[in-house]
Amino acid sequence: MIWLIGLSAARETTVGRLLSERLRARASNLVFLDGDLLRDVWGDRLGHDVEGRRRNAHRISHLCRLLDAQGIHVVAAVLSLFPEWQQWNREQFSRYFEVFLDLPMEVLEARDPKGLYARARAGQEPNVVGIDIPFPRPAAADLTIAPPLALEAPERIVQHILDQLPDLAP
Repeated sequence: MIWLIGLSAARETTVGRLLSERLRARASNLVFLDGDLLRDVWGDRLGHDVEGRRRNAHRISHLCRLLDAQGIHVVAAVLSLFPEWQQWNREQFSRYFEVFLDLPMEVLEARDPKGLYARARAGQEPNVVGIDIPFPRPAAADLTIAPPLALEAPERIVQHILDQLPDLAP
């Protein structure tokens, strides 16, 4: 289980997709899960308030545990707001490697591909993590990628993760 954590615009989805593509050469039984896409899969449109985010975290972690129990490797790209779920993952999964893409808010707001931070600053978007919902930095990440590396191309970040990653074999 590779758990990529980052605020919106940290590129955890982009890095996760690239990482998944590279890892499939080592393990064909690998799936990529993205927190935003899983919200669509559930179909019930959980809110983005703290309680909706907590329910989504529960669902994602339990889905990953189900996949892990069947020997399926997972790369999950999630905001991962709750330290208790990060700890639960560490205790429940057969293997857990947590990567924190740590970028300053100024960089995230400058990127802002969805306009999320701009809308939040304008008072048009409530419940934005990092603006009006606090983001607790992961306390026990196995790998933290911060500037200057976090500012490089996603391919370079993926290579760094691969260089640090334990073997995928069971």
